[in-house]
Amino acid sequence: MSSDKQWVAQPQFSGAQVLVVGDVMLDRYWHGATARISPEAPVPVVQVQQREDRAGGAGNVALNIAALGGGVSLLGLVGADEEARVLEQRLQAAQVHCNFEKIATRPTITKLRVISRHQQLLRMDFEESFSAQDSAALAARATPLFQHVGVIVLSDYNKGALQEAPAMIAAAKAAKKMGLVDPKGTDFSRYRGATLLTPNLHEFEAVVGVCKDEQTLVQKGIALIESLDLQALLVTRGEHGMTLLQRGEQQHPLHLPAQAREVFDVTGAGDTVIATLAAALAASIALPEAVVLANIAAGIVVGKLGTATISGPELRQALRQAHGVGRGVMTEEQLLIAMEDARNNGEKIVFTNGCFDLLHPGHVTYLEDAKKLGQRLVVAVNSDASVKRLKGEGRPIQSAESRMAVLAGLEAVDWVVVFGDDTPERLLEILKPDVLVKGGDYTPAQVVGAPIVQAYGGEVAVLSFVDQCSTTSIVKTILSRHAS
Repeated sequence: MSSDKQWVAQPQFSGAQVLVVGDVMLDRYWHGATARISPEAPVPVVQVQQREDRAGGAGNVALNIAALGGGVSLLGLVGADEEARVLEQRLQAAQVHCNFEKIATRPTITKLRVISRHQQLLRMDFEESFSAQDSAALAARATPLFQHVGVIVLSDYNKGALQEAPAMIAAAKAAKKMGLVDPKGTDFSRYRGATLLTPNLHEFEAVVGVCKDEQTLVQKGIALIESLDLQALLVTRGEHGMTLLQRGEQQHPLHLPAQAREVFDVTGAGDTVIATLAAALAASIALPEAVVLANIAAGIVVGKLGTATISGPELRQALRQAHGVGRGVMTEEQLLIAMEDARNNGEKIVFTNGCFDLLHPGHVTYLEDAKKLGQRLVVAVNSDASVKRLKGEGRPIQSAESRMAVLAGLEAVDWVVVFGDDTPERLLEILKPDVLVKGGDYTPAQVVGAPIVQAYGGEVAVLSFVDQCSTTSIVKTILSRHAS
């Protein structure tokens, strides 16, 4: 089943609590200009102008969760060295709680990349694999923390931190916590019993064999789920998007197309995928919807250089673009999604309605004042048929499409929607705005729809129109001048 039309609102990541355990590393980037070839060897000479340190591996997973607004703790193996101190400083500055097991006999894994003109020229790795004893110490530190989080992520880069993965997966299962694994190597049996694995296509095919088509991928994926006692499997497929498979005959495959507009650097894309999944699941989002979010997040991060993160606002903007629900004219379905996202972001929604046949200064002032009562303003516009019933023959002067287009161009207006009824009551019952606003000489109790809004705890407000400003008076003025 293809699903490029998934409608998903951004969750409240602030309520998510995630524990990340795995291979932590320091990613170093040296940027500089190249203008000549070395006389000593046929290689470019890079004049280093900028140095940058970032957390990589499991550290990048944790950073992505924190950037989305989730609570995250990170456990990993590091050396007792300057690189470990740099890592800890970078992570704690991003609100990641670090709980490192420091091994004096091993260096902190460090990868140095030399970059010029936005291209990698060289990578140097400084690392020694950690021992089974080191991994056991990390597992002993991790398992008592499982009860305090909603989701556990095992970020495996095959550097030795997760040699005790089977024990940690069993402990997560015993604690009734979701255990997500970003796997490495060809022995996936060590991840038996996990909730979800997130291999890329290359990693998946290294275990199950070449998949010549989607049908083969699905068949082999379902077989892997059964053999490893998984709940689900997410295969990331590069330019072909990603595929979610879930346990159970009633669960259909979910194929999502790639979202990236321009691929700049795929480094760390897998980290972003599993981080977004973990944060969304910890925020009580269902797995298919969490995968949609992860797919959009991956499309953003591959447009950045190096190990990168995405923020909550970036994801929110991408969701709005994907759904076509940023600002402007919307269907009721689109508006519901946009409003849910706004509410998840703590925004207060104001609603008003009217014909708005000929937009005049009174309307503009009124809408600006209405917007001040919250953060988002919905303007519901009567359909042409509705205006005719309310105003009589000859009205509306402008079509609903034209009236909505003009309203959508106002800075104060976020969303415009049409309704065909004579009153907005049905729409109010569906949308449930925080504030209902009308203009005129009413009391709040006299406003149409006020009982509906007040019944669910909303507010009703009445604002004044600018004197002598109305469509009717404008029409009369035009007719009188034309007659004379």
